[in-house]
Amino acid sequence: MFCYHIRPVRKDDIHELEAIAKVEAMCFPLEEAAPAEVLQERAETFPESFLTAEEDRPEGGRIIGFINGCVTNEKTICDEMFEDASLHCPEGEYQSIFGLDVIPECRRNGVATALMEALISAARSAGRKGLILTCKNHLIPYYERFGYRNMGVSRSVHGGAVWYDMILEF
Repeated sequence: MFCYHIRPVRKDDIHELEAIAKVEAMCFPLEEAAPAEVLQERAETFPESFLTAEEDRPEGGRIIGFINGCVTNEKTICDEMFEDASLHCPEGEYQSIFGLDVIPECRRNGVATALMEALISAARSAGRKGLILTCKNHLIPYYERFGYRNMGVSRSVHGGAVWYDMILEF
């Protein structure tokens, strides 16, 4: 049986941030992946919005996935948000999602779903109005399963890709 747990990122553990950067590099093309220093800045700025999935092992867990994003008053993500953690608004209305990453060998085990549900629950508990994200066309049905609504092609051109704005409102 595959066992893991979801927990907030530990912003002071440099080895963990290295592992997170490796996961990001496995999950996104180079032009879309956040570099280690950006991931570290996110972990330091909004650790409550940066959850990891850690495999349960007797010899110590490894990071197998994570979800992260700043809080904002905007209903869509702009490209500047991906690079500038200072745009995080702790009292904002919407939890954004910059990435939902799971290493290839651990996919199809419910890890991404557990991460998404945990962040949705945290956003609801924090009194947010909902969550926002951008995704590629083939992932729209996946996010719709959580209740997200497609708002059409995004103004975001992050990494040179075509993105779609998605919103989940409570």
